[in-house]
Amino acid sequence: MKNILVTGGAGFIGSNFIRMMLDKNEGYRIVNYDLLTYAGSLDNLSDIKDNPSYTFVHGDIRNSELVERVFDEFKIDTVVNFAAESHVDRSIAEPQVFLTTNIIGTQVLLNAAKQFWNINPTDKNSLAYKDGVQFLQISTDEVYGALGDTGRFTEDSPLNPSSPYSASKLSADLIALSYYKTFNLPITITRCSNNYGPHQHPEKLIPLMITNCINERSLPVYGDGKQVRDWIYVLDHCEAIYAVLVGGKSGEVYNIGGDNERENIEIVKQIISILNKDESLISYVTDRLGHDRRYAVDSSKMKDQLGWCPKVEFEDGLKNTVSWYRERNSD
Repeated sequence: MKNILVTGGAGFIGSNFIRMMLDKNEGYRIVNYDLLTYAGSLDNLSDIKDNPSYTFVHGDIRNSELVERVFDEFKIDTVVNFAAESHVDRSIAEPQVFLTTNIIGTQVLLNAAKQFWNINPTDKNSLAYKDGVQFLQISTDEVYGALGDTGRFTEDSPLNPSSPYSASKLSADLIALSYYKTFNLPITITRCSNNYGPHQHPEKLIPLMITNCINERSLPVYGDGKQVRDWIYVLDHCEAIYAVLVGGKSGEVYNIGGDNERENIEIVKQIISILNKDESLISYVTDRLGHDRRYAVDSSKMKDQLGWCPKVEFEDGLKNTVSWYRERNSD
């Protein structure tokens, strides 16, 4: 049995991950630690709230006293840190909360793991509860900055964040790696491309366009809409995280991508087509400050070392996502 602390587990990716882990029925005990900000809701996990292997704790990752109490009470041996402020526009308007949550919050978690796992910096075999303690930091491909028209980010690409959000995530990554190098804390980091799927907050591109389109509201598209992102279905991302938990190596970074590069405007038009609406709903708006033109990641390391690859084709995943939001919009 592993006692897994999932921070930010009431959010989009975290809730999908928790449900997937419990479905695997491999003896995991999941503690979902979430502040329940606007982007997180226990409704995302209403179907598993009574599962005896699941516990919810309402808390802030910046609260060191509560974090340490959770580590001690639940004998946490694995951390998957999803908890983060993640919306780029909000980071431009209010950077301070991104810096404190994403950087200081991560450091609080790392310090609790260091304390309760009782790892001797000079002895890689010094573990508190059992072999196999792990700290997995969930990051983003945005730490690499923008790409040109060709190529993909590898784990060795230069780090060049463009927004307070991506800069705060990179800072958290570097602090996590420093705990690996200085204290032998078993750290792994994943950097994923853009996610889509059920339970995503409607401030993000795909759910925003779906919900606005259903209700025949304006579809705001930044600039010319030709920004390119590599999209991955959320359950493919969750399976990749699981693969890293099972086979990843401490101190390593793993890029996770969907091999689905699309222009934003192309996705908007696909959503319009699926919903049988009119493209006159599209409204081009002033581009975002510091808006990176293209992201794409090379997942070769995940595929070659851990045997993972994405399974959901973009068109199928998008149709599933549209159906999910349409069903809830009609409730």
